[in-house]
Amino acid sequence: MKTVYFVRHAKSSWSNESLRDIDRPLNKRGLRDAPLMARILREKGVKPDLFLSSPAKRALTTAEIFAAGLDVDAIRVEPQLYEAFPEDVLRVVQGVEDAVQTLFVFGHNPTFFVLANRFSKSELDNVPTCGIVCVEAHIDSWKDFREHTGRMTAFLYPKQFYS
Repeated sequence: MKTVYFVRHAKSSWSNESLRDIDRPLNKRGLRDAPLMARILREKGVKPDLFLSSPAKRALTTAEIFAAGLDVDAIRVEPQLYEAFPEDVLRVVQGVEDAVQTLFVFGHNPTFFVLANRFSKSELDNVPTCGIVCVEAHIDSWKDFREHTGRMTAFLYPKQFYS
């Protein structure tokens, strides 16, 4: 079995409108939510083997915060994950080495929202910032990862954990 966690980047800042989209940082809420969500996964016993991230600053910073919280040493930046279509993300996942059992992919909406609905039995309205979609697939090789081989087994987002 293979497990992938699609993590939408935490909330980003729009305070500097002169920044290119790829360079936008996390805002205060994003810097609060990302450690919370990493801690929740840690408490659930999640042990990642590999982190892949979009090169966008907000996605990569989210990945770095999760890496610190989940004791991951390295993050592989995948340029194809920025401004990606769902098929682009699937191709990246299908190219992962088979020794990896638990994969994290950090990226963006609307792509992750579309992917979540492809793996879900019910229609989701949104994948909010720092939302996590866990997909489990009964496969031995990532090259076999497709909509019909996996299903969403968890959907977590920050507002679930604030009173």
